[in-house]
Amino acid sequence: MRLFSALLLAAALATPAAAETVLINNGRVVTNGAAGIIENGDVLIVDGRISAVGANISAPRGARVVEAQGRFVTPGAFAAMSEVGLSEISGSGAPNDADVEGNLVSAAADAGRAFNPNVTAIPVTRIEGVTRAAIAPSADGSIFDGRGALVSMSGAPDSVFRERAFMVVELGETGAGRTGGSRAALWPAFEAALRDAREYPGRYRSGQGGAVLNELDAAALQPFANGQGMFLVHVESAADIRRLIAFKRNNPRLRFAIHGGAEAWQVANELRASGIPVILDPLVNLPSSFERLSARLDNAVLLNRAGVKFAIAPAPGSVDAHQARLVLQLAGNAVANGLPWDVAFAAVSRGPAEIFGAGNLGRLERNYLADVVIWDGDPLQVTSAPTAVFIEGVEQSLTSRQTQLRDRYNPRNSRR
Repeated sequence: MRLFSALLLAAALATPAAAETVLINNGRVVTNGAAGIIENGDVLIVDGRISAVGANISAPRGARVVEAQGRFVTPGAFAAMSEVGLSEISGSGAPNDADVEGNLVSAAADAGRAFNPNVTAIPVTRIEGVTRAAIAPSADGSIFDGRGALVSMSGAPDSVFRERAFMVVELGETGAGRTGGSRAALWPAFEAALRDAREYPGRYRSGQGGAVLNELDAAALQPFANGQGMFLVHVESAADIRRLIAFKRNNPRLRFAIHGGAEAWQVANELRASGIPVILDPLVNLPSSFERLSARLDNAVLLNRAGVKFAIAPAPGSVDAHQARLVLQLAGNAVANGLPWDVAFAAVSRGPAEIFGAGNLGRLERNYLADVVIWDGDPLQVTSAPTAVFIEGVEQSLTSRQTQLRDRYNPRNSRR
């Protein structure tokens, strides 16, 4: 009988939950859209998408009604840069698919193929209200770190919903260090890599080879070099950002976003005119390197005033496989330093979705995917937590290995 029960449980866990019709009633609905925040609002979910948002929505026949009781109802958070799902125990001898060493592969490294939806960090991240993430490897062989992917925190086998979504490239101090220690070599190397990619496979089949890329990396870089994908560029200093803006001006078909941008506030107007978005860490305010000498806590505030599109995520070098959930805390700190609340929340939900081209996420509006979170308090306060999480209309478990350990060793739960 025990074996039969265990088999039934295993079958249930292996069977994906189905989206249902759900009416979330009477919440403080953060739409991230033209409707703003709707007090006493309702959200209707049908077939995994938002069907209606507003007040006094009637529940269709057979719909499950979830009472929000005036609590915050928001889109799921989107971790704009993370290694979640690429390692189980960071810093240990266990396999870590986030790190790529050596010179064999750089641009061709593919985070989507390494993503493991079964790692314990997935439910840990999900129960904090994060439903999506952009993930990427970290390499040390060249200026290219590899191709990133967009993933869901559902834990389902098909959690990778966009492979090869962007290419990570180092065009600041780190990139200079990988090309002989000088930016004088960095930018010629980047331009040569683009030429290698655009001339693939011809020059490789003719036996010429590439100027700076092997055949594997040239093939991987080719779509991005032809404007069919986005370069996620790590730069920090105002000088490097201006250099990137000029390069974009001369290569208008290429797409760029900045990760880092500690001194972006100094060139905010130029960034707005260029259309290059920034993914920044609002807690970076120390001159920890020469390229961050002018870092300041109100970087996001100044970019917002200038009209620059931006998102909030941990800074390069501090991205961790288990801390994608901290994006909401980072947004809360941005509010403490002057960023309006609605702008800060959008920077960890709608903003990343738009930057990475996931236009059907990040808002509570009709036809958007139903990634919806109900909170017991302000989502940007560290004392708040979700009471319900939906990913594409499917309610998710709020259990993780951490909650299981908490309950197991809680003295109040011990048997006498």
